Amino acid sequence: MPSTLPTTLITKLTVSNRLDSQDIRAIERLPIREQQLPAQKIIVADGSRTKESCLLAEGFAFRAKVTPDGKRQVLSLHVPGEIPDLQSLHLNVMDHDFSTLTPCTLGFIPHEAIKRLSSERPNVAAALWRETLIDASIFREWIVNVGRRSAVERMAHLFAEMHRRLKAIGRTSDGSFAFPITQSDLGDCLGLSTVHVNRVLQELRESNIMQVERSQYRILDHGRLEELAGFEPTYLHLQPAS
Repeated sequence: MPSTLPTTLITKLTVSNRLDSQDIRAIERLPIREQQLPAQKIIVADGSRTKESCLLAEGFAFRAKVTPDGKRQVLSLHVPGEIPDLQSLHLNVMDHDFSTLTPCTLGFIPHEAIKRLSSERPNVAAALWRETLIDASIFREWIVNVGRRSAVERMAHLFAEMHRRLKAIGRTSDGSFAFPITQSDLGDCLGLSTVHVNRVLQELRESNIMQVERSQYRILDHGRLEELAGFEPTYLHLQPAS
């Protein structure tokens, strides 16, 4: 039975890129080393050097920076099919931590294999490059989110974004999606205290915009959520490149 690890990568890449059958077969032949990690484990540490890039196959992961006094800012959240440390292919030193948010299935791909694939299949190389550009686009939106939106707008924007990204890879159902994140981790994503996170979640519930049951979220009114957030999804680039 073929590995499911390349399938998650193909599913994600074809959201925003056009791949032909030869591109897909080349991706399926990638040598990928599978590993399971529990939640809240560093996959690649700030300052480390690596000769592999990590494909997130199952679960959620995040990138973060920690200040000298121990305060953490989550920089980005990642869903299955993404390769969050793809920049390590060309940047020798990791400049942030890349960690599991939940228990994860990971696939490690040697840099040499990615370089060889990129050389042999220019269309795949373009797709990987485009994914890094989309990643940067999401970074820019997160800067605006933390720096210029109110607490309730920030959280609404985060949930609107995660729903769109998960829906694109077939991981939502009728507005519902699994998102096992603690209030403390939400605070680190949004620059809010845990108390403030709890208060904003209650506000979204009481407004009948969202239901929250442990790790399950359901958007009851997409229009109101996105209007509240000032959400405009263009930055996610969820259409294949022409």
